[in-house]
Amino acid sequence: MNTKLVESLVEAVQSLPPEDYALFQTTLSDRLVRKTPGVAGGHACIRSTRIAVWTLISLQQQGADDAELLHNFPGLTPLDLVATRAYYVGHAEEIDNLIASHPAEEAGEVISASAQRMEV
Repeated sequence: MNTKLVESLVEAVQSLPPEDYALFQTTLSDRLVRKTPGVAGGHACIRSTRIAVWTLISLQQQGADDAELLHNFPGLTPLDLVATRAYYVGHAEEIDNLIASHPAEEAGEVISASAQRMEV
């Protein structure tokens, strides 16, 4: 994958006017975020991975930046992170409830396991 091209696309998307950006976010999250029964508890995940949206949002809320997330989850792209945030905008209550329902220790175990067994 051409990472420079993906980074350019992310920059272009983020520079859209607010109304266009909102429409693009919805379309992007619809295409890149999936709920698959039997995978990650049926929670929203990025593409065909087992990386749950709530996990990435939780890490971001704890201070992880995009570079750290991309390093810890090698199969993710900057566009995946934009899709994650877009999904969160439209489903904040769902994601916040999932984060609240997972104790910090358990979340750390899930994050570690996800990073080690990521299936792309």
